[in-house]
Amino acid sequence: MSETTLLFELILLLALTAAGLALFERVGLPAIAGFLVVGAIAGPGGLGLVPDPDRVRVLAEIGVIFLLFEIGLELPMSRLRDLGKMGLIAGGSQVVITVAVVALGASFMGLSPATALILGGLVSMSSTALVMRLLSDEAQIDAPHGRLAVSVLVFQDLAIVPFLLAIPFLAPGGESSAQDLGLSVVRMLAALALVFFIIRVGVPRVLNFVAQARSPDLFSLLALLIVLGSAFLAEELGLTLAVGAFLAGVAATSSPYAQQLFSEVVPLRGVVLGVFFTAIGMLFEPQALVDHAPLVILYLVVTLVLKTGVVAAASTLLLGHNLRVGLLAGLALSQTGEFTFVLAEAAAQANLLGEPYYQVVLSGSILSLLASPFIMRAAPWIADTAAGWGDKEGVVTETIPEAEADLQHRRVVVIGYGPAGQTLTRLLKTIDVPYIIIDNNPRAVERAQVHEEHIHFGDATRPVLLSWLGIEEARLVVVAISDALATRRIVTRIRLQAPDTPILARTRYVLEVDPLETAGATSVVAEEFEASIELVARTLELFEVPSGPIARFTQALRDEGYGAIRSPAALPLDPWLMELLEESDTNWLECPATFPGHRSLQDLDVRAQTGCTVLAVEREGVTNTHPDPAQPLRPGDRLLVLAERENLVALKNLLESTDPRH
Repeated sequence: MSETTLLFELILLLALTAAGLALFERVGLPAIAGFLVVGAIAGPGGLGLVPDPDRVRVLAEIGVIFLLFEIGLELPMSRLRDLGKMGLIAGGSQVVITVAVVALGASFMGLSPATALILGGLVSMSSTALVMRLLSDEAQIDAPHGRLAVSVLVFQDLAIVPFLLAIPFLAPGGESSAQDLGLSVVRMLAALALVFFIIRVGVPRVLNFVAQARSPDLFSLLALLIVLGSAFLAEELGLTLAVGAFLAGVAATSSPYAQQLFSEVVPLRGVVLGVFFTAIGMLFEPQALVDHAPLVILYLVVTLVLKTGVVAAASTLLLGHNLRVGLLAGLALSQTGEFTFVLAEAAAQANLLGEPYYQVVLSGSILSLLASPFIMRAAPWIADTAAGWGDKEGVVTETIPEAEADLQHRRVVVIGYGPAGQTLTRLLKTIDVPYIIIDNNPRAVERAQVHEEHIHFGDATRPVLLSWLGIEEARLVVVAISDALATRRIVTRIRLQAPDTPILARTRYVLEVDPLETAGATSVVAEEFEASIELVARTLELFEVPSGPIARFTQALRDEGYGAIRSPAALPLDPWLMELLEESDTNWLECPATFPGHRSLQDLDVRAQTGCTVLAVEREGVTNTHPDPAQPLRPGDRLLVLAERENLVALKNLLESTDPRH
């Protein structure tokens, strides 16, 4: 093979990767599916642009190495702590039950136990990259089903390591005695210890030298060496390249340079991972899809239905979530993903997965990735319909106390008992406003009932529950949950049942404001907008704009429905908003600690020097509304001043610049 041919194939592969990304991003489909489809079209089974895809398999393996290194680098420090009970229960149940059911079914079809187990592992993996992207695009990562899906993905990312380690023992002719298994475990631990030692002891010293030399290029080269070198070392010790990269990432998390390593690796990982999926697509043969259509359809149906059902059952039966949350999470995880291809490739090389079944897995996985965006868009309707059948309209587990029923026309209904709901109810309790709280997290409700008697469990998307809450007679309904789709649905149903009840909705994202207002929300509080307003206010404070004009300015932004913030960035703010910052107003100004105690308003000649009018002087909590101009001021005295911004700044500078010696 000539160098020119290799270079041409590399260029062609990069061009195909870019084309797949651009095409599928434009039509709103996942980039991963684009890589696979474009690779399949260009491969030997399609146009034959790359007649021998095995020659680019090395690049595909490098993509896997970077992916595993990033996961190992990121999981233990940031996401593994958040895995918790939810990930262990839901993720563990999903992987174990899926493997068991698929393996049992494959055994009935006549496959060997080893191949059946591998097929179970292939089906159990979901696409972390795809699911995270879709959840992020739909603002659902922080929703209950989003957190559940992410926790399962984290467990799956960890589960790939034992799956890869098990392949040598399951392979035909592989040694599987207890002694050999023990030796393999020792080799794995030795590889982990060696990689950890190199990363923790040797690399920081080299990186410290690089930092002193101020050579970012050298740091980048060293990061590349760590990733590839650790993978090579692990393979030499009897492990796989992917496992070695994962171990290196785990060891590197304890290094003070972990974040810098992460920033160096991620851009490279994105490129080579795109090449990996394109190369995998080249291995797909469209004719195999036709020849094995029944098996492909069976694989696809089993994958989508089984994984959705297992996640939904685990979340409802073991974690106490309602059926809607479980189904939304299960549908998001129903596809097979990047680690399916990694595991299938390793199994095929170990003769655990024959060519027909390898092509079935490739075809079914590609179809599941293509179907995922459409499944997630239909997921709310599917979940609501199924939850309606399952609930039998019995979404409330308690009867409403008579005392609370008498207060329906005077109380506030709070939906959601997160931080926002808790803060609001503390305020309502303080000012003696009756309220009732609904939350769909049974464990959170159980914990809260110890100190909060007005909280009940229920799904506020159900019309029966809304009637039970008496929203028609409520003074106010506050929707303070983190699920954007559920918030919109709740607001719509409240407005249908109670046309005149005020609805205050809370959301995190800008894009949800208009849909919520259209759905019937009286007012929407958007955390992104409030953060923007707070950022503006703090900036104005640093530029010494008085607090009064700042308060008027920020209130005007809110009164406009955040219209000024939602305008195109290229447009300046409306001039009338800026005029609010220039209006005269009263402001309190404190004499600094360095102010001399013998100077008075008369001595300072405040009116002539600054144009300010001092209306009152407060000293030790006592306010004098008719201050004597000749009375000396003291450090800590507070002056109530009527002035415009420039005048107030001039007075502040005068007080701070007064020489104590005079």
